[in-house]
Amino acid sequence: MPHDSLLRYSHEFRVAYHQTDGQRRVHHSNYLNFFEEARVEMLRAGGVRYKDLEDSGRLLVVTEMNVQYHAAAEFDDYLRLDVAVTEIRKVRLRHHYQVFRDQTLITSADSTIACVDAEGRPKKLPPKFLELASQLGQ
Repeated sequence: MPHDSLLRYSHEFRVAYHQTDGQRRVHHSNYLNFFEEARVEMLRAGGVRYKDLEDSGRLLVVTEMNVQYHAAAEFDDYLRLDVAVTEIRKVRLRHHYQVFRDQTLITSADSTIACVDAEGRPKKLPPKFLELASQLGQ
């Protein structure tokens, strides 16, 4: 999957030993960290630094995560995580994730991310995000 502004991104990485459980397989909780890293890198590739969002009074918080585990990834595997924005609303983003080892689907997931202020109240996404909604047909 190509890097395509803030809508699609491919993140490649190698599984570290500390990310595995006693069977040397990736512990299920680490996939949430992988997804977050990919979202942050997707923003950076699109010219948006997460720190700048925070400095503007916006926080992106996960409100929903649905993960399906299809196969096991193990220590030292080289993985590709494809992330795509599937929906953009005034205060909400939805992402779809797929993790592959070569052509084998390891994990897929969907998340909902809300934009809030420091007190947790909904806050509009920056204009750059809202402009992208038209590219998704919204």
